[in-house]
Amino acid sequence: MQFQPTEHQEAIRETARRFAQEKLAPTYLERAKGHVMDRGLLKQMGALGLIGPDLPEEYGGLGENAVTSGLITEEIAKADFNVSYIQLLGSLMGGMVAKYASREIAQQWVPKVVAGEALIGLGLTEPRGGSDAANLILRAEKSGNGWKLNGEKTSMSFSTQADAAVVFARTGSPGGGSRGVSAFFVELNQKGITRTHFDDIGTRPVGRGSVFFDDVFVPAECMMAEQDRAFGTIMNGFDYSRALIGLECLGAAQTSVDETWAYVQQREAFGAPIVQYQGVSFPLAEAETQLTMMRQLCYYTLDRRDRGQPHTAEAAMCKWYVPKTACEIIHNCLILHGHYGYTNNLPFHQRYNDVLGLQIGDGTAQIQKLVIAREKVGRIALQYDVKK
Repeated sequence: MQFQPTEHQEAIRETARRFAQEKLAPTYLERAKGHVMDRGLLKQMGALGLIGPDLPEEYGGLGENAVTSGLITEEIAKADFNVSYIQLLGSLMGGMVAKYASREIAQQWVPKVVAGEALIGLGLTEPRGGSDAANLILRAEKSGNGWKLNGEKTSMSFSTQADAAVVFARTGSPGGGSRGVSAFFVELNQKGITRTHFDDIGTRPVGRGSVFFDDVFVPAECMMAEQDRAFGTIMNGFDYSRALIGLECLGAAQTSVDETWAYVQQREAFGAPIVQYQGVSFPLAEAETQLTMMRQLCYYTLDRRDRGQPHTAEAAMCKWYVPKTACEIIHNCLILHGHYGYTNNLPFHQRYNDVLGLQIGDGTAQIQKLVIAREKVGRIALQYDVKK
């Protein structure tokens, strides 16, 4: 299979590249210190078609494929890892709402996501279970013509900034695993909802935190997919986001390598540019090799998705291997810049901390390896039933 972008895709990628280099790269470090995302920036992205390009045209999207979405994600991440999460979440959550929410909700909210006028979060993780994602305590109890939600979601991106969220709750019996889990589209600016913000070491503008639900009423029409069966149905979308996460991390690492190639040609030691020393050039050559292979894996995964082919194992490979390797590459780039690389004047520490979070969030390396094993030999590979 070939992954050569079409002329049309190249034009979209060039738009993303120009926006990233002109609007994002110069102020990445400044923006990374804050705890909120610039809504004006979101609207600029939306106006250029850089959020959720794969979403249906009837809802304001461009109707592009997953590979195109990946091209945009990578280019944005090269300039600002945190802003690239806007595009990733737009494709992931916008896609969930477009496919599984009511038509009325989709018509109201997906165009806002595409335009950069709304953020939709994912309410899945709970304090007692990160990797054990289906082990939910937050309950939804029948109440009149709807449901009442009670419980806590944690580690939610844009916890204090999201306008709405897809919230997974237990509607069946406790301890039922993924069975008995339903999903609801919940507007977050209403009575009974309180939100907190974590002081993370990276991805601060993404604003991870907790959301508490205290007798929050949700109309029946806000249920997404089938009652008690939403987990397995909707969570398949994570095969998509895992490949996009790989491209996010890869973008940050690629820029670090590009900057380091330029630096080692200028920096002199012992009477010569340090690039002439194999101890300097070889790590960068290795990084370029790794980046090329990882890029192929990510786009291969997205291409399989576009062709309607299975890609769960490949997506899990993207999710565990690329963030880990990207951190290693960025770390080496920092070291090659010497003591100056260790200062806050250069972006390597920030990129490292930003990428590091995705070695944890959205599925740890251990879980991804279990997913790969299961896809290859079935559940005999697992001691217990691990949900995607």
